[in-house]
Amino acid sequence: MNLAEKILAAHADKKEVSPGEFINVRVDMIVSNDITAPIAIREFRRLGVERVFDPSKIVMVPDHFVPNKDILSAEQAKLMKDFCHEQGIQYFEVGQMGIEHVLLPEQGLVLPGDVVVGADSHTCTYGAVGAFATGMGSTDIAAAMATGDIWMKVPPTIRFVYHGTLDKWVGGKDLILYTIGNIGVDGALYSAMEFTGEAVEALSMDGRFTMANMAIEAGGKAGLFHVDNKTQLYIKSRAKRSYLVYEPDIDTRYDRVIEYDVSTIEPQVSLPHSPANARPVSTIGDIKIDQAVIGSCTNGRIEDLRMAAHILKRKKVHPGVRCIIIPGTQQVYLDALAEGLLEIFIKAGAAVSTPTCGPCLGGHMGVLAAGERCVSTTNRNFVGRMGSAKSEVYLANPAVAAASAVSGRITDPDEVMK
Repeated sequence: MNLAEKILAAHADKKEVSPGEFINVRVDMIVSNDITAPIAIREFRRLGVERVFDPSKIVMVPDHFVPNKDILSAEQAKLMKDFCHEQGIQYFEVGQMGIEHVLLPEQGLVLPGDVVVGADSHTCTYGAVGAFATGMGSTDIAAAMATGDIWMKVPPTIRFVYHGTLDKWVGGKDLILYTIGNIGVDGALYSAMEFTGEAVEALSMDGRFTMANMAIEAGGKAGLFHVDNKTQLYIKSRAKRSYLVYEPDIDTRYDRVIEYDVSTIEPQVSLPHSPANARPVSTIGDIKIDQAVIGSCTNGRIEDLRMAAHILKRKKVHPGVRCIIIPGTQQVYLDALAEGLLEIFIKAGAAVSTPTCGPCLGGHMGVLAAGERCVSTTNRNFVGRMGSAKSEVYLANPAVAAASAVSGRITDPDEVMK
């Protein structure tokens, strides 16, 4: 069996599982947010069950519309908070919280070998630590909260092998955009994406989280990395419970194996209106922007902010551009403060926000008007994703976003670092 099958078999009490098989799977962690949790809570009430199966295995994080932008979002957050207090579920309040998919690994709440389900499509982020993590609908999450199980079909696994050495300014965001550009938004439909190769091994944990996060943008059910020394070092200082590391069998089967030479890959930009519309930054041409966003569950970690600060140091954001920088969690915010990154951002003319998903989904704190263009480190650039249906979003890594904020157009970082 491969990595995904090993984890699922263990959680289904089976010696082996195979693609297409329907199984009942025990879950180790359930997560939901201020958009999806209220629906799950209402459905949980309809089941007539008084208590969740295990409050220690459920986490609720308000992150999409917080700090609350209006009365409705305040009521959504209050509904979550009241339910968590009633059930003894861990709830992260504003000031302690962060973007859920940055927060949970940071807090050691998701671990290698886990099965994690979340009422958010980017739950697949946790595959970076060697977990099988996938998004589900809120009604499925309600059933999981009641029973501790999910019912699912075992996905086939596609193995992605990245050979070579990454060039300057190229990281996990560029690898995953390049991959999605190559296979399409349905290229890994209902498949587990297993990321391997020397280029992936060289990636930091932050880079791996970015890649796993966007597995869903290729249609993937999950995106998984093998647990290595980097993973163990990241986990051991955070884990509050035991965990098991699974490895694929030597003679394991894959639905497909796709290999890339990363030495020729340059920073990627996905043009509107699809993550699969990825192009090398050198081929983009003269595209003026109105806004740059650096943050989100994709690129809101400390390494991302360091990269942006490296570009913005002793420079100024273009007078025609809004540059919004959002640390992924309070800890990332604190680390950035201690390292002097926030001072760099503010002196450059950028706005720094408390952790929130806000602009990524066109929620608040960065909504686009008709005709406006934004280069963003987020994960989706669908029509109307960040505001008006007549606006445009271009996906890129933090270096490209920061460089573009300085020049006022989508820019190769080398251009502003000369």
